[in-house]
Amino acid sequence: MATFFTLLACSFLAVATAGSFYQDFDITWGDKRANILNNGQLLTLSLDRVSGSGFQSKHEYLFGKIDMQLKLVAGNSAGTVTAYYLSSQGPTHDEIDFEFLGNLSGDPYTLHTNVFSQGKGNREQQFRLWFNPTKDFHTYSILWNPKHIIFSVDGIPIRDFKNFESGGVAFPKNQPMRIYSSLWDAEDWATRGGLVKTDWNKAPFTASYRNFTADACVWSSGASSCRSEKLKTRSSSNAAWLNQELDLTSQERMKWVQKNYMIYNYCTDLKRFPQGLPPECSIA
Repeated sequence: MATFFTLLACSFLAVATAGSFYQDFDITWGDKRANILNNGQLLTLSLDRVSGSGFQSKHEYLFGKIDMQLKLVAGNSAGTVTAYYLSSQGPTHDEIDFEFLGNLSGDPYTLHTNVFSQGKGNREQQFRLWFNPTKDFHTYSILWNPKHIIFSVDGIPIRDFKNFESGGVAFPKNQPMRIYSSLWDAEDWATRGGLVKTDWNKAPFTASYRNFTADACVWSSGASSCRSEKLKTRSSSNAAWLNQELDLTSQERMKWVQKNYMIYNYCTDLKRFPQGLPPECSIA
């Protein structure tokens, strides 16, 4: 498998995907509660008292820029969770999470983010959104390259998890991951720690997806589509994201989000980590 240093030293050719949901995804559970509509341009997930639903990508990816537009469950969504994430398999899996925790009508959603590496997570940051995510579609993006995992909403970065392996922090870079999404009932914890339960009189609950794109390295049969090439330049113009990081303007936009809309940061939770905060929290 390609190493981090090999990836840095080589040029790349990434595969860009912007097809239909029929082409890119499989519905994996829900017994007809998940549907692909509009000639493959729209996908919906539903949740009722009996079951939720979910789908996964046909491909695995090892690095990429993944975009999806979502419109979340409207009205009283308390107790529901819409999860949209990348994950590998096994006890030492890697994972990059967006989770949208529902709430009572008129109250804001909680956007929950997390990063797992080699089976270890506990890196949660949570945000409110500066818009109503149930009124229209908005773009939720994950940029994952050998140095950064950048979470963005409508092109605005909200979180940058950096590769600090030199400081002893594991970073997802060796395990290919699929894209997953699900809509499910988590009334025991999702809304105010489980104090507000799901109102099944409002079911079915529905979330909608459109405009999926993946400019990414597809993993297949033990090899990546981003093979090294003997090119004159060190990076392909088609895969600029492989070396992308936040410029000064983007850093300022992320600071604005974190100052005004972040409601939880594991790196400030001294009660949770009485023996000391995780090492990445103190690395500049």
